[in-house]
Amino acid sequence: MAQVHMSEAEVAKDFAAALEKVRQGAEVVVERNHQPVAVLRAAVPERRNISDSIALAQRRDKERGYTVPLDPEFAAEVEHIVANRKPWNPSVWD
Repeated sequence: MAQVHMSEAEVAKDFAAALEKVRQGAEVVVERNHQPVAVLRAAVPERRNISDSIALAQRRDKERGYTVPLDPEFAAEVEHIVANRKPWNPSVWD
């Protein structure tokens, strides 16, 4: 990950430019008197495991008043896969 050093004044003057650098994949080090004060980096996306996703799909949507139907066979297949999964050990060729 590329690092970009910017002074507090530069960031305060054009915060949008600093965020654009972050969006492009850079890490912005904010400095005062050439000393790091803060680091701006992209947020880590929220991740869900499969069981959380199934629970979310089955949850009743209170605002809209409906339940998301989940095919019982699909749910059973996913549960079987989750229960029987093995660690992924790719070969050196993968």
